[in-house]
Amino acid sequence: MSDETPCVRFFGGPLDGRVQELGDAEPVPGTVIRHIHLHGGPKIETRYELGLTERGWEYRVTATQHEPEPDGLR
Repeated sequence: MSDETPCVRFFGGPLDGRVQELGDAEPVPGTVIRHIHLHGGPKIETRYELGLTERGWEYRVTATQHEPEPDGLR
């Protein structure tokens, strides 16, 4: 990633600390993305909201949802 490529940093949740390029589209504050983590247990969905701060673009955790196991147990 070059200094001229707009990037976003993630705060909180499973993507904490990750930095990625924003791409060619103009970033829109308030945009929400979902990250779905699949593993041996229940599906975990984490939502991040995009915002612009004095340090640059950031995705911050807004919600995390655990999908219950098929038998209703967590």
